[in-house]
Amino acid sequence: MNIRQRLKEISMSRAMDLSVRDVRIGLGYTAVLLENNQAGVAYTFHREMIGGCTVFKGLRPLAGRTAQELLELFDSKDSIESAVALATCNAISNACPTKCLDGDILDYLKLDPDDKVGMVGYFAPLVPMIRKKASSLMIFEQVDRAGDVMLPESDAYRRLPECQVALVTSTAILNHTIDDILDIASSCRELVLLGPSTPLVPEAFAQTPVTALSGVTVQNPLEIMRIVSEGGGMRLFKGYVKKLNLAL
Repeated sequence: MNIRQRLKEISMSRAMDLSVRDVRIGLGYTAVLLENNQAGVAYTFHREMIGGCTVFKGLRPLAGRTAQELLELFDSKDSIESAVALATCNAISNACPTKCLDGDILDYLKLDPDDKVGMVGYFAPLVPMIRKKASSLMIFEQVDRAGDVMLPESDAYRRLPECQVALVTSTAILNHTIDDILDIASSCRELVLLGPSTPLVPEAFAQTPVTALSGVTVQNPLEIMRIVSEGGGMRLFKGYVKKLNLAL
């Protein structure tokens, strides 16, 4: 069973008879608000939007459906539909997680001076501190060729096994690369999934190389829905979400 299937199965069991109050598919993030006023977000791969002016061609309408219906979209190969499913999962599971620590992941992640760190996805605020504490940092992103800062995402499959620490964006769940990345990074001492898309569902990552989850819980759902509708992202989420870290 892959990670998406695990997330779907666990979320389905927790969804009960919850219904969906609202869904916003923004240019930066997708947000789902449940009837119990819990909300979750997931990254929108807007560059992959196809189909002219209609980018979501699945269920209509989304609001008013059960959470379980939206979780069925974990089976979709479409990244926009996947974002709706993951945001629904996060609305269910990230609202009241237990045993979590507040703040940035680097407040808790141990980095040794000789550590090589691989970052899949560019988390700019973390870069200066990592470079200060670790031996080296390789950043893998969706670029065509290597630059001064970024390496092509495809290089991760060759270079991550060299690293002691891997920081992986949870958008890998959306584009179906998560299972391959976890496999190639299995030798890392620390493997963290991070970003607002991160599902704080430790059971889904049992018996995987993941050592920590770093995500958010939404504290002001209506403001988050507004920001997502207006094309905003994590920088604008500040004050309306809380960063949480869960060691596995």
